[in-house]
Amino acid sequence: MRNRLRALFAGLLLATIMLALSNSAARPGDEKKQRSEPKGIANEVRHRLVMLPWYSVFDNLAYQVEGDKVILYGQVTRPTLKSDAEAAVKSIEGVSTVVNNIEVLPLSPMDDQLRRALYRAIYGEPGLSRYSIQAVPSIHIIVKNGNVTLEGAVDSEADKNLAGIRANQVPNVFSVKNNLVVSN
Repeated sequence: MRNRLRALFAGLLLATIMLALSNSAARPGDEKKQRSEPKGIANEVRHRLVMLPWYSVFDNLAYQVEGDKVILYGQVTRPTLKSDAEAAVKSIEGVSTVVNNIEVLPLSPMDDQLRRALYRAIYGEPGLSRYSIQAVPSIHIIVKNGNVTLEGAVDSEADKNLAGIRANQVPNVFSVKNNLVVSN
């Protein structure tokens, strides 16, 4: 009985490996075709950036694809996120050059306090709380030396204005620049 189970298990394992190898053999050609197109590269860049483990609501990563060259820009709170973003994009098939223009925000306990207060003010608002349930919330809060920039996308002009109003109500904020865009 035991030998039969071992033989059955070995057969299933072999069949699974063969199936996986046959599927992976068919995919590389498809990926090359898809990624060789600028739109395919742009989608892959976006995917890789969003999947970075330390990317948060307090970071803003953006990119521009020019053929096989990718330009990264934005602001991050951790220096490792800047280098991780560059490494992730460099590993994409079809990308030959990565220009890393990401700014690392200065360390500041005051800015950290403002980030937390802004998060509570914006995402604690009942009209905006639905944006916080995403893996990476769509309203990014960038704080540099007490100056706030809101980046990302919202569903309506009213949501954009509400986020700006809530950010302006937080004490010790010097200025608020609302760069939120209304998505269609």
